Amino acid sequence: MTERLYWEDPYATAFEATVVEVLEVGGNPAVVLDRTLFYPTAGGQPHDTGTLGGARVVRVLEAEKHGDTLIHVLDRPLAAGARVEGAIDWPRRYRHMQRHTAQHILSQAFLRAGRGNTLAVNLKNPVFTVDLDLPPDPKTIEEAEALANWAVYANLPVRTFFLEEAQVPLYPLRRMPQVRGRIRVVEIGDWDLAPCGGTHLRSSAEAGPIKVLGFERWKKGGTRVYATAGWEALEDYAQKHAALKNLAQKFASRPLEVPDRVAKLEDELYRARGARMEAERALAGWLQEALVREQGRRIAAQVPAPALEELARGLQARPGTAFLLVAPTPPTARFVLFGAPEVWPRLQALGARGGGRDRIQGVLPLAQIEEALQTFRDPGVDS
Repeated sequence: MTERLYWEDPYATAFEATVVEVLEVGGNPAVVLDRTLFYPTAGGQPHDTGTLGGARVVRVLEAEKHGDTLIHVLDRPLAAGARVEGAIDWPRRYRHMQRHTAQHILSQAFLRAGRGNTLAVNLKNPVFTVDLDLPPDPKTIEEAEALANWAVYANLPVRTFFLEEAQVPLYPLRRMPQVRGRIRVVEIGDWDLAPCGGTHLRSSAEAGPIKVLGFERWKKGGTRVYATAGWEALEDYAQKHAALKNLAQKFASRPLEVPDRVAKLEDELYRARGARMEAERALAGWLQEALVREQGRRIAAQVPAPALEELARGLQARPGTAFLLVAPTPPTARFVLFGAPEVWPRLQALGARGGGRDRIQGVLPLAQIEEALQTFRDPGVDS
C-alpha cells in the first residue's frame, strides 16, 4: 500500500519517500514508493508529473493487481531501498485541482438546473467535458453556468472525509460510490457532496470563473458539455479578447461591433459572388456560341478558368459534341475531356492526371497545354 500524501494536503509540493519496489512498465523504469504526493490517472483526472530522486516522473498509475499501490513511471531507473526526494509540477497540479473542483460544482449545478445527472467526465484537457443524462437545452445550460458561478462567488469551504460503506445511505451524496469499503467524500459547503478520490481546492472561489464553451447531443439523447475554469478560463478569455480586439482594429470599430461589421461583409460577399456567377455564365454562354460557330462539333480550346465548368456543362448538353477544354490554373492546368475517350491515353502520355467515364477531368502540366489541344485536333487519332 502506498500512503497517499495528496489526500492529507493537496497543496504540498515536496516530500521524501523510500523506494520499496523497482519494476518496468511498457519498457520504461518504474518504482513503487512507501508514500507519495504524485496523483495517478484516475476518476477522469490526469496524473501528476515532476521529479523523483533526480529522475523525471512521466506517468503515475494505480496498480491493477496491488490494491492501493501506486506506480511511478520514470525516465531513468532508481535503486530499490533508496531514500529519495520528490517534487510535483505544481502549476500542472493546481490546474487539475481547479478543473476537478469546477467539475464538481458544475455537475451539481446541472442537477439543480435540470435534474441532469453526470454520467462521465474527462478532465484531461483545459477544456474539460461533462456528460449528462438530459437532452441539450440552451436555457438549462445557461442556468447551470450561472448557478455554478454563484457557488464560486459564495467562497464555500471544500473539505474531504471518509465514510464506512455502511454509512453511505445516511448521506445525501450526488451519486453513489463506485468502490467498496471506505469511501472518500468531497464536500463543497452546502452545495455539493460526492464520493471522489481526486485532488481539490480549499475553497470554491479558487475554481472560478467557470465558463461553458459549448455543448452537443451525446448518446441516446444525452448532452456533452464543454467547459473551462480557473486560470484556463482566464487564458481562454484573454486569447479570445485579443483576437476580437485585433479584428475590431481592422474594422476600425469597437470589439462588440465586430459581429455587425462581419454580417455586413458577408452580405456584400454574397452579392459579389452572385454578380460573379452571372458574369461567368454570360462569359461561358458567349464562348460556347463562338466556339461552336468556329469549330463545329469537335472543339479544342484554351479558356479562362472561371468559365471552364459552366462552358463544359453547356457544350456537353449539345448532342454530338466532343471537346477538350483547358484552363491555366498555375502551377498546373485544369482540363475537361468529353466525347473523345480515345484521346485520354495520349493526354496521359503528356502527364495528364484525372479520371471519369463519359466526362474525364483533371490536371496537366502548364507546358503541355498546346500539345494537348493539338493532340485532340490531330485527325490521325482513331475515332
